[in-house]
Amino acid sequence: MMTTKLDSEKLLLRNLKDAGCNQDLIERFLELEEAGKKQEQLHLLFAYRADLLEKLHMSQNKLDCLDYLVYEIRKNK
Repeated sequence: MMTTKLDSEKLLLRNLKDAGCNQDLIERFLELEEAGKKQEQLHLLFAYRADLLEKLHMSQNKLDCLDYLVYEIRKNK
């Protein structure tokens, strides 16, 4: 089965949305795609990835604090 350009664009858009990209980021990415600026696209994706990773670490720290509180409560039962 042959993938058309339209199919590729749909898959790209779907992937960006599934990754949680907001409309501004998607529009900027597509502008860069249209201009053939792959390096800038990579920079945009890596910046977004770094932001997601930072949020993940912040959430992990919160989970660690909650886990510690649960541990302390169970220990002192």
